[in-house]
Order: sequence, then structure tokens, then C-alpha cells
Amino acid sequence: MMQPEPKDIGIVGCGTAGAAASLFLARAGHRVTVYERVADPGPVGAGITLQPTGQMVLARLGLLAPILERAARIDRLHAVRLGGRTLVDLRYAAIDPRLFGLGLHRGVLFATLHDAVQREPGVTLRCGVHVTGVAHAKDGVTLLGEDGPLATHDLVIAADGSVSELHATGGVPVEVREYPWGALWFVAEDRARTFRDELYQVVRGARRMYGVLPTGRGPSGDAPVVSLFWSVKVADHARWREAGLAAWKAEVTSFDARIAPFLEQITDAKQVLLAKYRDVRMKRWHGDRIVFLGDAAHAMSPQLGQGANLALWDAMALADELAAAPTLADGLAGYSRARRRHLGHYQFMTRALTPLFQSSSGTLGWLRDRVMPLGNRIGPIRRLMVRTMIGLEQGIVRAPLRLPAANPE
Repeated sequence: MMQPEPKDIGIVGCGTAGAAASLFLARAGHRVTVYERVADPGPVGAGITLQPTGQMVLARLGLLAPILERAARIDRLHAVRLGGRTLVDLRYAAIDPRLFGLGLHRGVLFATLHDAVQREPGVTLRCGVHVTGVAHAKDGVTLLGEDGPLATHDLVIAADGSVSELHATGGVPVEVREYPWGALWFVAEDRARTFRDELYQVVRGARRMYGVLPTGRGPSGDAPVVSLFWSVKVADHARWREAGLAAWKAEVTSFDARIAPFLEQITDAKQVLLAKYRDVRMKRWHGDRIVFLGDAAHAMSPQLGQGANLALWDAMALADELAAAPTLADGLAGYSRARRRHLGHYQFMTRALTPLFQSSSGTLGWLRDRVMPLGNRIGPIRRLMVRTMIGLEQGIVRAPLRLPAANPE
């Protein structure tokens, strides 16, 4: 098969999906321009779990080594009910003893990808450029800015997050809704390495959820850090701030006494940030010479911790489909087909699980506390849960994704 001709590609957004896609596509011979709204983007955010799927994509890009240097190894997800009774205990070794997750500061992933984009010869990065929409023309897709047309490309990749401004003009049907629940988060130093090896969560019904993730070392400095998460209803956030920190710290400590000294690092409520979540639904992720990746395509509640991993896999899959297809239209259609089962599983599971962990329902919390421990004790169900955590599942009737090799230590 003849290789398709190189394309002129515009990517909107230099986050995880956009940066990774730019690297894959430039190395495939395409001319790539990345448009980033922020004039001087920098590392921000709390901890994420980089699963073996995400690690594999970064390894293929040659970027896993710097990630490993600053990440914390995670061997299990351990969630308990308030009082200590285990809800789920999912260990990577149940699938392969060589697999593990990585607790990582989101800023480290950003910096690693962003630095690679700046070094990549085939990528032009334009920061401080606000893309407000697109217009389709005979010769391509034109990016629109606040003052008019910006540039025309053979293909536009929308990777500008869950509030993508390209949703309105991209020509791909989309539904977006905000989740009523979010999370408070704070990154604290953990020089004593009190927390290690696991993502630890404590729940009380569906209204309260506490989590702490070893997060390795941040984008700057060598002190180990951990990320603290606390579930909160978005509408109650203002009330939480008005109530002051003392009562909240006491409640958090009642969930995990080990966190008390870390809470002393919080002296102002402004240090504790609120993360809001959206649900983005598309029946297909491509249109006429435009394709949506990452949160712009399939944002979801972070119950399964898959956002960055799915975004990285999106970028790799798109590059592979474009390389294998005879035409651009075939490659985009192939991308939507290739991602349907994988993304469908995680969107379905996230929507099903979120009310069990973040809602005002007493019944759902009660049901979860009785059903999930049973599943945790049944081998096939537990392995299904672990494969879902790792990022491999494509639904019960479809074979899971295969990793080409175990992750390096």
C-alpha cells in the first residue's frame, strides 16, 4: 500500500492529547502546527495515575524515562469504608506481576510532553492564540480567532478540553453536561514518605469520599509529594469556604489520621482548589476533516482515573489509523471505529460508578458497600476490575487491549 501524502495539520490545544498527537504525526512526516490559548503555559494540577496503557504510549514516544524519574510506583488501589472494612483491593499483580501504575503530578506529564513538542522539528507551537471555531472550505478547514481567520489546514484536531470551543462549529454532534459533584484537592509534601505504593480511598456512603495518591516529585524540587482529594458537591463549595478550615480538617482526619500533619500545610482555603467535571458524549469523534481527542471528545468523571491514559491512547490510535488508510477520510473513519469499544466501556463504567461514589443517594451507597466486596472476592470479576483499572478493557464481549511488553522498572 502506498503511504498517504503528508498533510498540513492544525492542532488546537497543547495538553496531553494535543501534545502527544503532534509528536506522533510530525514523526510520521506531517506538517503540524499546535495552537495553545495560554501565552506562557506551565505545569499545573494535582496527581494522576498513569496506567500501563499510558506508560506504553509514552514509551513509544521515547518519553517514559523522564516520567519514571519523578513518579511514584503504585501497586494497588485500596478503597475502604469508614471504619476500615475493605471495599475493593485491586492489585496490578493479579494480571501481571511486572505491571504497576505511576502516581504522577500532572505538571510533570505536561512539562515532559511540552518540552518534547518544543524540540520536535516538524512541530510549530503557537502560544497565546485563541481559536474560537472552525469554518469548512473546499481547500481545508479554517481556524477562526477573535479577529477573524487564523490559518487553513488539511485536518484540524480539537484537543482543547471538555469546554472545547470547537464543539459548536466542528460539525460533529455532541452532548455536554456538568457533573453536580467535584473534588477539592491539595498537593502536600511528604518527606517522610508516609503514603506509598497505593492509591488509598475512604468512603462514607455516596456523599463522602477521601483519597490520597503518592505523586512522586513535582515539576520542580525533589521533595516527595502526595495529592489529597475530597469529594464535594459543587453547589456547596461556597458554603465550605465560608465554614472555615478547622471543621473540615477535623472531618478529613477522622477518615485517615495519618493525614493530620499534611493538613497543617493548609493555612488558607484558597490553597484547596475545586476540580469540576463534565461528561462529553459523541457517537463518533470525527467529521469532515476534523477530529476530537481527549477530554474534548470524551470527558468523564475521574472515578476510573483514565483521562490522561485515554488521551494518550487517542493520539497514538489516530496516528496509526491515518498511516494505515489510503485517504484522510478513511483514516478518520477508521479512528472512530478503532476507539468505539474502548472509549465506550470507560464512558459506560464511569457513568455507572459515579453515582455510587458521588451522589446524595443513601440507597446507592448502601448497595455499593454490599455488592463491591463480593465482586472483589470472585476471581474473574476481580480480574475484570483490575483490567479496567489498568486501562485494557473494551467491554465484556470484546477482547481486552494487549500491551506489547511489560513496563520497565
